[in-house]
Amino acid sequence: MKDLLRAFLAFLRLNRNASTHTVRAYEGDLSQFITYLAGHYQRPRPELQPSDITRLTIRGFLAELFRQGESRASAARKLAAVRAFLRYLRREGLIESDPGLLVATPKREQKIPLHLEVDEMTRLLETPDTSGPLGRRDRAILEVLYASGLRLGELVGLDLEDMNLGSRMVRVMGKGRKERLVPFNQSATAAVRAWLPDRETLRRQATADSGQRTAVSRQRTATSRRAVPNDEPLFLNYRGTRLSDRHVHRLVRHYVAACSLRFGISPHAIRHSFATHLLEAGADLRAIQELLGHVRLSTTQRYTHLDATHLMDVYRRAHPRAGLVAGKK
Repeated sequence: MKDLLRAFLAFLRLNRNASTHTVRAYEGDLSQFITYLAGHYQRPRPELQPSDITRLTIRGFLAELFRQGESRASAARKLAAVRAFLRYLRREGLIESDPGLLVATPKREQKIPLHLEVDEMTRLLETPDTSGPLGRRDRAILEVLYASGLRLGELVGLDLEDMNLGSRMVRVMGKGRKERLVPFNQSATAAVRAWLPDRETLRRQATADSGQRTAVSRQRTATSRRAVPNDEPLFLNYRGTRLSDRHVHRLVRHYVAACSLRFGISPHAIRHSFATHLLEAGADLRAIQELLGHVRLSTTQRYTHLDATHLMDVYRRAHPRAGLVAGKK
């Protein structure tokens, strides 16, 4: 089973263009499932066979997750990983039928994701101290996140050539390596322009520092550059290299705390704020779907949480007979 899992993960990387984060998540979820199977059958993991995966063992795995206190959303994600693995096994002719199709997906709790109101978002954007280079970088990061609704991974993956400041469009490589163009506003344009001279300074400093390394280090650097020939990240750390997801997550939490906003606001909450504010301003849901890079409209609908008062206000203004009383014209 271990070799089959390794082959499946390679299939995801090479054939499905899955990101490193996606592959790692599948590996963790499926490893947990295989460990459950080994305990269920009282056999070592290497002795497990594809035929050992049945409707009953999948349901037993879900039951075990619930006993451990896993959320319904987490259980649904792990079930999706098992189903994807089973589809791969059937595609390879290793199983005749797919028992994953016989197991119902746990119904997810309808939780409203955290988001910021417009005035809160304004306070957050104005929090970084732009008198220094890293403050100007952080302001640009927050502005781009909110202006274009990017995922965290999409933001840190941006290269210099992806930003067209003249037309105010950014080229984004989304999930499944699907490319899309997303507009951004004048405020984000100004913030990025203010950051670019600092970026060049950091880049030059990093190049100068690399020139002082040992011959072995220089050889490693050259090998790394050959592997990524056009690596010109838009956002750099103080060493002049690409920011990590974790770094951006920390800086967002830092500025949220600095301006005394609510707890739990993450880069993804800024993305959710982007979608929410567009929707409240009357933007079309399908247009928001395109901007966010969602494949299914149902995914975008989870970003909507307009309250009943707002919905009634939209209805009164939009429906031609909303203000009429029965029997009167």
